[in-house]
Amino acid sequence: MKTKAELEPECPVATTVALIGNKWKLLIMRNLLVRPWRFNELHKNLEGISQKVLTDSLRQMEADGIITRTVYPEVPPRVEYALSELGESMRPILMSMQEWGNRYKAQKKSE
Repeated sequence: MKTKAELEPECPVATTVALIGNKWKLLIMRNLLVRPWRFNELHKNLEGISQKVLTDSLRQMEADGIITRTVYPEVPPRVEYALSELGESMRPILMSMQEWGNRYKAQKKSE
């Protein structure tokens, strides 16, 4: 499998898929479109995700610049995840996916 850097010159769609193209990353972004979330909130909301997969996904998304991780100096420490400016720039894409999904569900319901 090619790395993200190797995909960039080839195909912009492949680059996007490499960055956010798995189920969990898309659902994490869906949640972060609404507000910042703490790790345990995300874990409880994303039914079926393991702590390891959530941790790995958040780390990858932070490394790719899609989300920010803010640690508040409290006891116990509070950590919040939010969309970065780059992540926010994907809002129209995710909203289009939501609209398409709603249209699809409505069409299937009427059949």
